Amino acid sequence: MSTDGIDTSRRRFLLASTSVVGAAGVIGITIPFISSMNPSARAQAAGAPVEVDVSKLSPGERVTVEWRGKPIWVIRRTEQNIADLESLNDKLADPQSNAPQQPPYAQNLHRSREDNPEIAVLVGICTHLGCSPTYRPEPGAKDMGGKEWKGGFFCPCHGSKFDLAGRVYAGVPAPTNLVIPPFKFLSDSVVLVGEDGGAA
Repeated sequence: MSTDGIDTSRRRFLLASTSVVGAAGVIGITIPFISSMNPSARAQAAGAPVEVDVSKLSPGERVTVEWRGKPIWVIRRTEQNIADLESLNDKLADPQSNAPQQPPYAQNLHRSREDNPEIAVLVGICTHLGCSPTYRPEPGAKDMGGKEWKGGFFCPCHGSKFDLAGRVYAGVPAPTNLVIPPFKFLSDSVVLVGEDGGAA
């Protein structure tokens, strides 16, 4: 068979071009497919630890961050707030925090780390039916019981009250204290919520 008149260089060019386009198509399909197997940035962020800068929190202030889809309250309590905690023991359902709602290092009067008791870290969800309590830090608020009220949280859904350590008052619908997530201090000014390094 005669090959006179056939342009072999053109044939090679078309073959190479087709191969390159085909390879690009395979790569174009493969990359999105492999990427779809990785968790989304949103999914990764939902469970990832969250850093909170507490250096700008004045005594009595609170900041809310999100961790695993839950509101996390980080509060800088005043010295008076911490001093008032012990005076509330006879009004609370679980003043010693015996229920397992906090890491072992937060099972104390102020429900925080011993090296920084002024910082409270709490899951901002009522343990009754999952409403989010309001922050009521002002002592002596008349609508909260007058001079008996030392500041804390009030759940408007069914009237549960918690002190500034997240401990539940006796005789309210919420059965247990507010939950404390794992947390640790990365420095004097930064709290890491969602990870504690397994420290006791």
